[in-house]
Amino acid sequence: MATKWSLTIDCAHPASLAAFWALGYAEMAPTAGFGSWEEWFAHHEVPEDEWDDGAYLSDPDGVDPALSSLKVPEPKVAKHRLHLDVQVGGGRETPWEVRRPRVVEAVERLTAAGATVVREVGLRGRPDHLVTADPEGNEFRLV
Repeated sequence: MATKWSLTIDCAHPASLAAFWALGYAEMAPTAGFGSWEEWFAHHEVPEDEWDDGAYLSDPDGVDPALSSLKVPEPKVAKHRLHLDVQVGGGRETPWEVRRPRVVEAVERLTAAGATVVREVGLRGRPDHLVTADPEGNEFRLV
């Protein structure tokens, strides 16, 4: 049996980074028995000044992993050894002629939302994917 997992991104501004990373996800509902996250925080004695220290997203279909952003005091200082491959073009199994326009459209949309292009990577003499960074500098690939 597979173990369920989620992904957490350390950041300075959890709500705005969660909005950037939504990718069709929705705000995660609080645990059953609680009408709001505030009720959950109060029940678990989380200090009020920490209530905005995280943002939580879930796949509306319940298939893909949950995604959260968590406030930390330090900024990103080095390259991550783990990154996301966001398959906006359909992934490498999608023909390049179909995939490439999708990747270009996603780059335009994401840079308008605060992403930056770090570099383009070629494969066999043509552009393959883009290394990009979210508004706080966390790198990801658009494939």
